[in-house]
Amino acid sequence: MDFIHSFLPIIAGIRDVDILIAPPFTALFSVAEKLAGTGVKLSAQNVFYEAKGAFTGEVSPDMLKDAGCEYVIIGHSERRQYFLESDEIINRKIRLSLQSGLRVIFCIGESLSERETGKTFDVLTDQLRNGLDGFDCQGLVVAYEPVWAIGTGKTATPEQAQEAHSAIRSRLREICGSHADAMRILYGGSVTPENIDSLMACPDVDGGLVGGASLKPESFARIVKFKRGEA
Repeated sequence: MDFIHSFLPIIAGIRDVDILIAPPFTALFSVAEKLAGTGVKLSAQNVFYEAKGAFTGEVSPDMLKDAGCEYVIIGHSERRQYFLESDEIINRKIRLSLQSGLRVIFCIGESLSERETGKTFDVLTDQLRNGLDGFDCQGLVVAYEPVWAIGTGKTATPEQAQEAHSAIRSRLREICGSHADAMRILYGGSVTPENIDSLMACPDVDGGLVGGASLKPESFARIVKFKRGEA
């Protein structure tokens, strides 16, 4: 609540970018009340792949909507790494969330070993094809998060980010057809106030999925107010 009270006045009046906050489950309802009428959107960090049933402790898409969410993040690298979420599970989560009327931020990305062995684009292609198998891409945002750059202080260079995003865009055209060019591809991997301008100058980088730098209102506000066209 302290974050929201500090952050909203700093970004008041901004209308040319979409701003989204993804707090923990326990804060969703309270944050939704504070964001009402501000234009700032609310997302959950995760969701379950069944609409209802005996799944103690899980949170369904309808429960997220009831708490005020418009978006949900699916396939984050930490979910894949620590909770062993497979492409099949991620596909089920995306499918049910879209069917339930949530918009999805679908995370993909390669590990350091996969990048160093030249497997980056094979990994991204497999994650996209498996994750999006069986449905169209309306209501979907893709977030490229190189695992080696998350929470490490390392970040992909603008050239690396653009190369990956351009490849993702090409794969999305194959998978999603005419929807691909209108889809947003976010970069997530140690996004900071210092590198946001150069990242956003890349033609295929449409936004940021911000981690640690979003925890301080002033830091996140500077990212929201990135300077367009600066390299």
